[in-house]
This record gives sequence, structure tokens and C-alpha cells, in this order.
Amino acid sequence: MIHIRSFPFTVLCIGILLFIVFLNTSTPSYLTHYSSDLLQKYRPVGTVHGSSDISNSTLGFQKIFAVSLPERSDKRDALTLISSLTGFNIEWVDGVKGEAVSDKAVPYGADRVKLWESNLGSWRGHMNAVRRIVEQNLTSSLIFEDDMDWDTRLKSQLLTFAAVSKFIQYSSNTPSNLVSPYGDDWDLLWLGHCGEVFPETLDEYKSLSPSSPEIAHLSRKYIITSDPTVPPPMHFKGFQNATKDPYTRWVHISGGPICTFAYALSQQGARKVLWDLSVDKLAGPFDNALAGLCRWGRDPKRLGMKCISVTPGLFQHHKARGWVGGDSDIQKVGSTKEDVREKGVTENVVWSARMNVREMLMGERIKEQWGDEVGR
Repeated sequence: MIHIRSFPFTVLCIGILLFIVFLNTSTPSYLTHYSSDLLQKYRPVGTVHGSSDISNSTLGFQKIFAVSLPERSDKRDALTLISSLTGFNIEWVDGVKGEAVSDKAVPYGADRVKLWESNLGSWRGHMNAVRRIVEQNLTSSLIFEDDMDWDTRLKSQLLTFAAVSKFIQYSSNTPSNLVSPYGDDWDLLWLGHCGEVFPETLDEYKSLSPSSPEIAHLSRKYIITSDPTVPPPMHFKGFQNATKDPYTRWVHISGGPICTFAYALSQQGARKVLWDLSVDKLAGPFDNALAGLCRWGRDPKRLGMKCISVTPGLFQHHKARGWVGGDSDIQKVGSTKEDVREKGVTENVVWSARMNVREMLMGERIKEQWGDEVGR
């Protein structure tokens, strides 16, 4: 169920119901075990611009890039497998180790000692992906990290996100000649993060009246309630009150997310990121700098950055079964080989693709992380 919160946009309420979609018409084999009532939530209820594009092998973007160190064959194997099983293709962008970045290539304002070599390498790996978007003149691309996980119903989630994100972009009728199924008036779509507060709650806006045009604009959000792809409140991780708003997902203007698990860039957005996080300066670790660009760069006097988020994110960090020290190539955890995780886990993902590989391969019933609650 979708609720809309925005300044005078109630006229769109009826229209949005015609646009909200959840799955392609054909039901994947691994969903055939579920009741028709449940599956009905994940089938189109109307014609949506670009819905077939979102169901394609690049999820409605021109390309999908995954940033990964060449030696992490374990992560590449897993990501290749789950992306294939859930119906899309990725291209690899080699990650970079910090010590491989020349002092001459470190942007103005960046202190490699304070930044840490691992953060410097992470920044360069992401920037190589961003630069590829500009080099190849791609209209849009999705970039994510190599330890990502997502719900097996990812395409249905993206169909819903695309429908509501266009209402945030356009104050009146959505144009009929859009190039992207996600709309054409965005720079960055933040699709995976550790958590985020809503922009109207940030310190720099506390002095403004709640009725001011700026606060009204920042407060505009779309609320998806009774979403079975959101975890139960006791398992929800984030800054929102999941007990007050259970099974709820928000699509909103970005406030400054933590972590760059997954994000999409338009061509214009990629150019702005390449400028602000490399050519001009670097204000800190990549994720903080990108969040700062969305937060402070939205001012038209700066870059007029247009960022849209979904909370909780659709892409999440997976902690794999095995040695804990293998989780991250940035932070050192699990210093001894005895630090072993017996079972993998992914926050905020109900039907984990990584933890249902065998089920998808065999066409068996998908397992939920926290018990069989799919019929709620």
C-alpha cells in the first residue's frame, strides 16, 4: 500500500495507484510455490513507462558496474552467480589498493595519512567506475560493491521505486518522452546504504519554518506500507522507528546516506561526481564525500545535485559464512583464523539472494531469513 506525503500532491493519489507495480507478468519459477493472494502484490496493475526496461538484463540502466579487487575471486564468483539467477548482468571494475595511488594523483584537500590507504583505494575504485560512465557517455549506470546482497524480488522493488521516484522529480505531470524508466531529472539514485535520516531533519534546516517552501520540498516523500520485502520490526536496522511504522519503505530526497553499497548515476550526475570528488577536491572517504555532495551540493549555487534515496536500501552488505576477516577490504576485522561465522547474514533483506542460491537453482521454495512470515 502506498501513501503520499507532499505539498499539494493529493491529486496524484489516484494516478500513483495505477503506476505502482511489483513484478513482471511472468512469475519466476522460484515464486510459483506461493499463494495467488501474495503473488498478486508482485504483478503489474497497469502500464508503466519503461517497466520492460527495468526487467531487462541491466535493470533499466545502460550498464551495471561492480567494483571489486581482482584477487577477490570469492566475491566475484558469488556476485556473478546471484546476479545471473536474479536476471541481470554486471561488468567488473577493478578495485584499487591505496598504495597504488600516486601522491601526485591524490586530490586537493585529501590527507592520505588521515584518510587511510584502504579508504584511498576504495575512493579510486569507485572513481574508476564513475569515470567509465563519462568516458562511454552512458545515459545511466548502476554501481555497487562486491559484497552486495538483495531480495530475490529486486526487479519488483525497482519497478515500484521507479514509479514513485518520478513523482518526486516532477511537480506536475510526468513527461511522456522519458529516456530512463526512473525519470530524467535526477543525478544520483541511492539504492543501497547503511542508513539515512530524512533531509528536513538535518541541522542546517532547523531554523526554517515547517511551512517554508524549502522544507515542504525536502519533506516530500512516498511511503510504501505493508511491504513484505521489509523485515519484521525486531530485525529492522536503521534510523527510522520500525515499531511505529512496521513493514514500511520510504522513497525521498537524499539527506546524506551512510555507505555507498549501491547507487545509480546519470551522465550529468557522473560528471558532477567526477568533478567534486576528484578533479576539484576530495573532502574525505568516498561514501562521506558522496553523501556531502548530495547534502550540500543540492544548492543551485553549487552543483544543484539531485539525489533520491530509498530507505531501507534495496542493496545491503552481506556477511558471508566463513572467516570474518574476509568481510571487508577496507576495515580489518577478525584478525585470527578462529574468527569464523557459521551462517551468513544480510541486514534488511527478507528473501536473500545469497542465502537462496540452492533454492533458486533447484526451483525450490525461497527461504526467509527470520522464519516463514511471507504470508503476512
